[in-house]
Amino acid sequence: MFTTAALAQLLQTYGLALLFPIAILEGPIVTVIGAYFARLGYMNVVAVYGVCVLADLVGDAGMYALGRAGPRFLPAHWLARIGGDEARLAALVAHFKAKGGRTIVIGKITHSAGFLVLLAAGAARMPFWPFLWYNLVGTVPKTLFFTIVGFTIGHAYASINGYIGKISVVMLIALVAAALFWYVHSKGQKE
Repeated sequence: MFTTAALAQLLQTYGLALLFPIAILEGPIVTVIGAYFARLGYMNVVAVYGVCVLADLVGDAGMYALGRAGPRFLPAHWLARIGGDEARLAALVAHFKAKGGRTIVIGKITHSAGFLVLLAAGAARMPFWPFLWYNLVGTVPKTLFFTIVGFTIGHAYASINGYIGKISVVMLIALVAAALFWYVHSKGQKE
């Protein structure tokens, strides 16, 4: 969406007024750059942290709403194509009823699976306030981590952005591998 250099220039010019809407869209790298600019004296680091936590929650609530509305607005053949039949939706609802909080926190911390977890929570119609609470539980330490990174080594924000992407891919691969292992292991026990 933005290059990191353009993002840095915009945040330096407009500060917290622009930090909130950009943080809704871009996430961790905006927190890193915002905290770095706080270190340089352009913004207050506590304000950067608070704005980034709030922006993350607002963006995630939007993903939840999209997931909640999605099954009603998608044509039936599209739902069938992505595996959105009644049985799978019932399984998704049961999963989020039993393990929704854990799933959301893991999705938030791993970053790479977060988008799908948020959509799934909405599609499963997880109650909104518990969704928001568990989302906050995952957002607070994650945003604190990126704030500390930005405040301490934020001058390397372009490199940090690359590392965030690489780590996200590695975490996604690890999640898929763990899910496959669990699936194969659970199939073996049933037989």
